Order: sequence, then structure tokens, then C-alpha cells
Amino acid sequence: MKFLNAKKILLVHPLGYHTDDASRDISRKANIMPPLGLASIAAYLEKCGIQTAIIDCYARPNSDRLIRDYLLSKKPAFLGLSCTTSSFLDGVRIAEFAKSILPNIQVVFGGAHVSALKQSILEDYPIIDYVIIGEGEVTLAEIIENENQGTASSIPGIAYRENAREVCFTGYRAKGINLDTLPFPAYEKLAGYPHTYKLPIFNYPKTPNSSCLSSRGCPYTCSYCDRSVFGRSFRYNSTEYLYEHLRYLKERFSIRHINFYDDQFTFNRRRIESFLRMMMDKPLGMTFNCAVRAEHIDFELLRQMKKAGCWMISLGIETGDENLLAQHRQNANLNLLAEKIKMIKQTGIRVKGLLMMGLPGETEKSIKKSMDYVFSLPIDDFNLAKFTPFPGSPIYEKIHDLGAFVEDWVKMDCMHFVFVPKGMTKERMEELFLQFYKSHFIRPKILWGYITMLWRSPDSWMRFVKDAGSFLKFAGSNKRLGNA
Repeated sequence: MKFLNAKKILLVHPLGYHTDDASRDISRKANIMPPLGLASIAAYLEKCGIQTAIIDCYARPNSDRLIRDYLLSKKPAFLGLSCTTSSFLDGVRIAEFAKSILPNIQVVFGGAHVSALKQSILEDYPIIDYVIIGEGEVTLAEIIENENQGTASSIPGIAYRENAREVCFTGYRAKGINLDTLPFPAYEKLAGYPHTYKLPIFNYPKTPNSSCLSSRGCPYTCSYCDRSVFGRSFRYNSTEYLYEHLRYLKERFSIRHINFYDDQFTFNRRRIESFLRMMMDKPLGMTFNCAVRAEHIDFELLRQMKKAGCWMISLGIETGDENLLAQHRQNANLNLLAEKIKMIKQTGIRVKGLLMMGLPGETEKSIKKSMDYVFSLPIDDFNLAKFTPFPGSPIYEKIHDLGAFVEDWVKMDCMHFVFVPKGMTKERMEELFLQFYKSHFIRPKILWGYITMLWRSPDSWMRFVKDAGSFLKFAGSNKRLGNA
């Protein structure tokens, strides 16, 4: 730590793959989401008197020079990286690059991937000094404040090395953070915010737009969802905090549309009804998208949401085979889901369906059921992901018994079939995936829906025209659009 600034940290969001591929990545062209977790951590650390900077390599590829220049000029004592499974190895590369410049810099990793794998990360990657298991704000502040006191064992929620050899896990933190005590994320530390960041095309009416989180966690136990960071907890901002957060985004950054990235936006009905009343009584001139479960909406709530500015709702359909769905989530009722989707359309709100292909138990017959089901629904847009068994998800522990799984972390991004169910082949899965996508987008009512975006989301059409070659090439590729 000698000659390094003990109260300074560089936070990095890795790209996740080679920079030469960034310009050809259709998912980046369609959707670049701000790293809200890092922005929240930065705001909290600044509140604690710790100087922070963020370099978002996903939004700004070829950032190695920016990282090097910052390390050489500011000499931070800490480097923090937040990684998904697919971006983890790029994070390791960045850590090695940083230590080649500042050998004594302390490297801290956080995120779902390392929270799931805990001590094994330190055992397999000696370049890493600390792993944060769970939420990062308080834990990272304690690591930085206690670094020179040798008290890492007293910090809950971390894995670290005792005497530079023995890997230790200090156990989980007793309880989650009260979200209303956190400052608003440090959006200003994201270079070019908000214009650098883009919601998926045809998923918003106006610009500038952005993503926002008003809750953490999910009370459900779907087989495919990671539980390593939040467990089964579900915490949320109060109505007052949420409204002030949106007002801050409007006044500071002129944001006109928000995509709530919450897993369950309408789970607490009283909170949402109160928020909707505030948006109607004291309009901010903003619209919003959100994700819901069918069990937590009805016509009256949807009517209020429309009046308050709700533009689009996403629902997790996952599969149109009810027997398959019942193996992986609670309340597998496709009739109820179809009823609620029709109800959303009746209120004038756009609907986006979120699906997966390749769940354990998937067959050609179940894929055909999914296609028939989706095409029977009045949805406006959909996203079809390739099922990926992530560390930290319940299904991960037994995935090798359910099919062929190649645990290639770089390809575990929901854009590759790293898992193939029993009775299927990867080649056939790819054929059916493309057939599903193409069949959806060539339907006349879907094409007409996109034509109406000329006046409902003109910026989306400008982006589409600008990158028309890439988007049209998508029709013959195995990639997918953004999943917001």
C-alpha cells in the first residue's frame, strides 16, 4: 500500500470479451444499461469520504488506456470490479493489468458470480485480494477503512486470505441495507451519462432515457434465477424516496423515460399505488416501463399505471408449455398469464414477453407449444434468451444430471446454448431458436406495430436506420436483442 492513496478506489465494469468484437455486438447496439450497482457503491463511498471513479468498459470499449492513465495519475489503493459470469475472466485480465502498473493495489471483486462461488474464486485466482459476498456498499467501505488495521476477519460478507495463504469466508451480513438510507447513484461518474446509455430499440417513447432500480431481490424461487447476492429477501424504496429519485433524474439529467429494472415492480401494491398517485398528482413529465408477475396486477391497478405514465410492461413467460414451466417456477398458470396480457393491452400499455429456450426438460414439442402460445397473445415485443445455468441458481447444483453442460464462463451470457437438454442437440436448438425469432418478426401485426414506432418512438427508428445492416444481419445470426 506504500505510496498509494488509501482513500481512493477505481471501480470498473468489464466489457466481457475482446474489444474488437464490441462494434459487431448487436446486443450492445440495442441496449447499453448503466452499471447501477457500481454507481450506487460510488455514491455511498463518497458519502464515507472515499474518492471514487468509474470506468465502464461496456459502454466505452478500448478502456485499458483510461484505466492505466487513472492508475498512474491517481494511484488508488483499491480496484473494484463488478462482474457477471460472462465478464468475470475479463475482470481478471483487468486486475492483472492493474497490478502490472501498481503491484500493491488491492483488488476487490463483487457481483453475482463471485458471491455464488465465494472462497473458490480466491483459491483459483490469486490476483484477487477480496471477494464481496452480497451487497457491496457497506462491505466495500469497511474493507477500505480497515485495510491498514488488519481486521478483515471482523468484516462480514467477504472472502479474503489470512496471512496471505488461508482463504477465509467471514459469513453473511446479518441483514440487508435499508435502501432509503442510500444516496442516489452517482450517475455523474458515468462518462457521457445519460446519452451514452441506450434502452432497447422500440422500448421507449422519448429521450433522454435511463434505467433505475427501486428494489432489490425477489421473494420467489425460480430454478433459473441467482440467489447469491440477495437471497430470498425483497426490499424496496419508499414511495417518497422513489418519487424524489425520479425528480432528481429529471431535474439533473433531463431524463424523460425510465425503465425500472426491478424483478417485481408491483409486488408491494400499497407502495406502487402510492407512487402512482404521486406521479398523477405531481406529474414529472416522465413515462416508465416495468416488469411484473401476472399475480400482482389487475385492471384497476393497470388503469392507474397507464394514467401515471406506464408505457410498457414486461412479463416473464419463459415457456408456453405449462408442464415444463411448473418444473421451474411457482404459479405456472398460462391461462392467467394470457388473461393479464390481454388486460394490459386493453389499458393501452405495450406488452413485452420474456422467454427462454433450452430449460431442462425442453423438447421440440415444448418449443412448438411456446411458439403457438406466444403467437396467440397480443404482445408487442419479445425477448428470447438461451437458458443458462448460472452459479447461485437452484438448478446449477444438479445441471449435469439434466443434460449436456459446458461451463464456459465467457459464453454464459444467455446468447449461447452452453446447456443442451436431454434428447436435444445444440444444432437443432439453434435452428429452432432462429425459427422462433423469425416467425415472430414476420407476422403482419408485429411489423405494423414497429411501423407505428415511427411516431411513438422516433429515436428508435433513427437508431435502427443508422445500424440497419447490423440489425438485419441479426435475422441470420444466433444473437439476441437486449433484455430490458
